[in-house]
Amino acid sequence: MNIDELTVGQAKELSSLFGIRKECQKEIDGGIRIVVLQRGWVIVGRYFRKGTECRVEGSFVIRRWGTTKGIGELALNGPLSNTVLEPTGLSEFHRSAEVLTVRCDESKWVKVCPK
Repeated sequence: MNIDELTVGQAKELSSLFGIRKECQKEIDGGIRIVVLQRGWVIVGRYFRKGTECRVEGSFVIRRWGTTKGIGELALNGPLSNTVLEPTGLSEFHRSAEVLTVRCDESKWVKVCPK
């Protein structure tokens, strides 16, 4: 079989053998999240995922949390006076790079991460 000569139907049949499901390709809007990535990167913004591809729109690297109670305090209360955020615009990564995502209280982050 020459892969360059596959029909669309054959490609769909082949993909079903490997467990690729249509619902995996539906985009997920995860709202505002803090995302911890491999190698210590921590970003915040509007999180989206489609299959294994992820993006954070209007993202910021969290350079300094500025909290006394950790990442949860930041997620629940929004950026504090000592929090340092560096704008990065759009961050894209493979889902395997995610270590943790934390949902944020959108009402506390909406000024930083508007829709």
